[in-house]
Amino acid sequence: MRFLNTVQGRDAALIVAVTAIVVVLSFAPMLRLVQEVAAPQGVLSTQALRETLGARATWIATWHSLQIGIGGTLLSLVLGITAALLVGITNMRGRNLFVLFYVTPLLIAPQVTALAWLQLFGPSSQFLKVLGLAPPLGSRNPLYSAWGIILLLGVQYGPLVFLIVRAGLRKLPRELVEAALSAGASKWTVLRTIILPLMTPAIIGAAALSFVSCVGNFGIPAFLGIPANYLVLPTLIYQRLSSGGPAVLSNVAVLSVLIGLIAMAGIAAQDYAARRRDFRIVSASQPAAPFSLGRWQFVAEIAAWLLVTAVLFLPLIGLALSAVVPAYGVPLSFSTATLDNFRFVLFEHGGAARAFRNSIFLSLMAALFAVLIAVPFAYLLAWRKRRWTAVLNFAAEMPYALPGVVLAIACLLMFLKPLPLVGFSLYNTLWIILFAYIARFFVLALRPTVAGLHQIDRAMEEAARVAGAGLFYRLRSIIFPLVAPATLAGGVLIFMTAFCELTVSALLWTSGSETLGVVMFSFEQGGDSAFASAMSILAVVMTFMLMLATNLFAGRLPNGVLPWRD
Repeated sequence: MRFLNTVQGRDAALIVAVTAIVVVLSFAPMLRLVQEVAAPQGVLSTQALRETLGARATWIATWHSLQIGIGGTLLSLVLGITAALLVGITNMRGRNLFVLFYVTPLLIAPQVTALAWLQLFGPSSQFLKVLGLAPPLGSRNPLYSAWGIILLLGVQYGPLVFLIVRAGLRKLPRELVEAALSAGASKWTVLRTIILPLMTPAIIGAAALSFVSCVGNFGIPAFLGIPANYLVLPTLIYQRLSSGGPAVLSNVAVLSVLIGLIAMAGIAAQDYAARRRDFRIVSASQPAAPFSLGRWQFVAEIAAWLLVTAVLFLPLIGLALSAVVPAYGVPLSFSTATLDNFRFVLFEHGGAARAFRNSIFLSLMAALFAVLIAVPFAYLLAWRKRRWTAVLNFAAEMPYALPGVVLAIACLLMFLKPLPLVGFSLYNTLWIILFAYIARFFVLALRPTVAGLHQIDRAMEEAARVAGAGLFYRLRSIIFPLVAPATLAGGVLIFMTAFCELTVSALLWTSGSETLGVVMFSFEQGGDSAFASAMSILAVVMTFMLMLATNLFAGRLPNGVLPWRD
């Protein structure tokens, strides 16, 4: 009995430790943010609220954020739903390859997407010069506008909508569709009256996630909006923090809370819209048989690949061509083509070389820590459910669901002063970025781990528990080997997402802790587009190689863990 009590005590200690880590990663920064808004310096005050909300720039940036949020969401819905319907309910050929390429922009950093499109359409576009269509040097890039930002946000998050709607289409009941077709309904009628209504929850959820992502995006509005003086809330926070430093933290805390409120309003609107009708599907049949496109099959497939060409291949071609010219405005030819830009950013520029090292270190450490914590925490959520586990699940999801700029400001406030007891400060160090990365991307390892545990028989774990094995031993010898493929795939997703991250690191970096995203942004803002393009191409190549490498053990993963697999 004493042995069993000892085992149970160790199990409880491990669960408490993991829970405490998740609470520190999630709730602690957000509570510090709220405290700074309501009571800066520990004293209740409305001065920061009055100053920030009374500024005209705040409401202009808020209106701009709503504009691009709504516009980018609508465009992403059109692109994502169209692609999902084509892949999910038709007999389109080559769907696996299409999904791989169409989802890729979602895994490419937004600032890389922005830079690629700028290099494709700008006056220095090598691609347009080859075609003889380039505008004269010095002319304004047409993407420097609200419409340019909306276009790129739609391209960036169209794959997100695609993934969510495609998952919903997999649950579409075969008998409803076949009954309608047998009754003489046309395929268009079935799509309009059965399929799309049943997909309403998936579409509403996709719209909410897309809106939150658009509102919180920093990379695209920074690359396209700042040159046009079109500021949104994240770029306004960046400018205020860059010029004012810690003295304006209370004011930017108000701005970040404002972004969070807009994001939560979008989620609340999604919840309200979803509850107005009952969309439950009582059937448990196989998915509906694909529609035959008939004589339109070739046309539809050509349209699908034109979409992939427009959103992925052409921008990357423009980016690659810009990376091999020696300077801005120099025409590309066999005599001018050079790899000097790649050599410069890899070996000669101190900040760029340091950024590669920092980004690899931060991404690896964030992925490793998330993988280690995800297994015991997923065990708690999936196999040791209690009333309070729902709160813990919300805590893990919150830093990823809210815009990254909210978490960045919260981390700045939390670590502005030295840590209690140890007297060590994370402020202005690489470690504050690592903390933010772990907090923000932890859920990417948690979700596939929970999905993997739901597919595993608990008999082995329960037998070991009855035999007196402690939780740590069971996790190490039974649970982790069973869910390792799913958890490690989540770690790979974390690495790819964090490798070129900009939204968080743009507000947290300092000299010596530059990341790839920050250096790309600095190169572009300084007019060194060729260097920024070279760094971007290297990042894209690494991302795509990781995607292909992860496919090697895709057969052992739960469905949906790898978003680029059909």
